[in-house]
Amino acid sequence: MFTGIIQSVGEVAALEPRGADVRLRVRTGRLDLGDVQLGDSIAVNGVCLTAVELPGDGFWADVSGETLARTSFSELRIGSRVNLEKALTPNSRLGGHLVSGHVDGVGSVVRRWDDGRSVRFVIRAPDELAKYIAEKGSICVDGISLTVNAVQGAEFELNIVPHTLSETTMGDFTVGRRVNLEVDVIARYLERLLLGERAAQANTPGITLDFLAENGFLKK
Repeated sequence: MFTGIIQSVGEVAALEPRGADVRLRVRTGRLDLGDVQLGDSIAVNGVCLTAVELPGDGFWADVSGETLARTSFSELRIGSRVNLEKALTPNSRLGGHLVSGHVDGVGSVVRRWDDGRSVRFVIRAPDELAKYIAEKGSICVDGISLTVNAVQGAEFELNIVPHTLSETTMGDFTVGRRVNLEVDVIARYLERLLLGERAAQANTPGITLDFLAENGFLKK
């Protein structure tokens, strides 16, 4: 588990194809690796990866074909800047929100503009994730825990303060950039809980307006 509070911005140092997979080397910059051991988890742009080698200035990790298909990792290049966070420990401060490091989908930046010293972004999420994104709720964008300012359909707005712009890769975001999204884990589990026994049935469509009406959440 992670918090979405970025601890360092690193850099992709190597990408080695291994069949359908890739072995990735990340230079971790100022991230303290003194307490990291082989097998530990590190979030890279919001993706939980396992450190398989620790050369001193960073780490190596294996990236599966599944991860390449479901995240923006297929667009990484040598020199790409990436957000880094070590896994949460029992004595860590939970400054952001609980983040699993399991990406739900890839969104894209559709608008960016200055607002005082802050920068505002509009990001479009995949349609199937829209129901999990709520105004003033939490969302993880490339590993960064952020608060949703507003929602319109599958698009949501963010207000990014100068500190976040300077301490993460968000200062690099331009229109069209693809970003990893992880919705609030509470929203995902709430949906399953509301389904009750229907959750065990194959091809259950999830929460629909008809389901809500049938179970007393909406007036017919």
